[in-house]
Amino acid sequence: MTNWPDEVDPTGHDLRLLTDELRAGHRVVRNARGEWVLLGYAEVEATATDAERFSSAVSAHLQVPNGLDGEEHAEARRVLDRYLTAEAVAPFETRFREIARDLVASLPTETDAVRDLGAVFAVRAQSAWLGWPASLEPRLLDWMQANHAATRSGERARMAQVADDFDDLIRGVLEPRRLNPTDDLTSRLMADGWKERPFTDEELVSILRNWTGGDLGSIALCVGVLAAHLSLDPALQARLRSGVSDAELDAVIDEILRLDDPFVTNRRKATCPVTVAGVEIGEGEVVKLNWTSANRDESVFGVDIFDPVGHAARNLVYGTGPHVCPGRALATMELRIAVQELLAATSAVFPGERDPEREVHPVGGYRRVPIALAR
Repeated sequence: MTNWPDEVDPTGHDLRLLTDELRAGHRVVRNARGEWVLLGYAEVEATATDAERFSSAVSAHLQVPNGLDGEEHAEARRVLDRYLTAEAVAPFETRFREIARDLVASLPTETDAVRDLGAVFAVRAQSAWLGWPASLEPRLLDWMQANHAATRSGERARMAQVADDFDDLIRGVLEPRRLNPTDDLTSRLMADGWKERPFTDEELVSILRNWTGGDLGSIALCVGVLAAHLSLDPALQARLRSGVSDAELDAVIDEILRLDDPFVTNRRKATCPVTVAGVEIGEGEVVKLNWTSANRDESVFGVDIFDPVGHAARNLVYGTGPHVCPGRALATMELRIAVQELLAATSAVFPGERDPEREVHPVGGYRRVPIALAR
């Protein structure tokens, strides 16, 4: 494993398998685009918490709050995190549960946990949270497929077009609320602001893109990973059906996702020359924090050891440092409800007749997870 070329081309690879192989001999590798990819837990954690030497202002496009640094980032988080606290999302639990229950009841015996369960649940739950109309569902589902396809292609023009399409969708949501504000989260966000002024249109689009564009795909992929794991572990299914607490179920979900984290990377840019695991990285060079790899680092977690309690404190599924994911409470609730309602509506979940199909660079998790539902 020490004979990999200096510039690793991950195209077409299952990134979990690839980084498991790379990590056996490397803590840091350089990819074919000239970016430094951090594979080890210690390296990823240290970089994620070092906002002085590693800037989040990497994208050429406005990203609020992800692409901001310092006090500007802190102010954005102070404003936006209010919408994502456990208390703020708690009123949506009943509606999320209704959505999940109705969806699971409608599923055929043989179904795809990513496309038919994860993607549809993600769109319906996020739309309910934001106050978006149900009529957008087909468009959002189509966009999720197009976004993953464009991301896999690596074609910049194609990815830019998909991003523009989503921004147009968001503007279509904002426009009618300018004339007739409603009592929903999107209207409240439009009336909010920072820096002692309202958010600009560009900022609103960026915030809502962050809250929806990435989260829809992430929730769908997470549901696929959870279903795949549970379908192969009847004993764990039985234990969860026996009536565990929400906290215990949340820990199990987090541990399954640690073992197979579908949210692969975040980017940073070195603000000065730095040395990481003996590798010299120049000022201005791009560094990728590979969460999937760090969460499987054998020096921290052992080899495929399932230990929800023992691994909880070091689990990086939601990141760490000043840019730790603000949507953890919302995502945790959505995933908990999806698993609870899937298990409550079935006596068993089995692997489907077809094998699961893994996603490939730069997407993690599964593209398809066929499962069979015993009612």
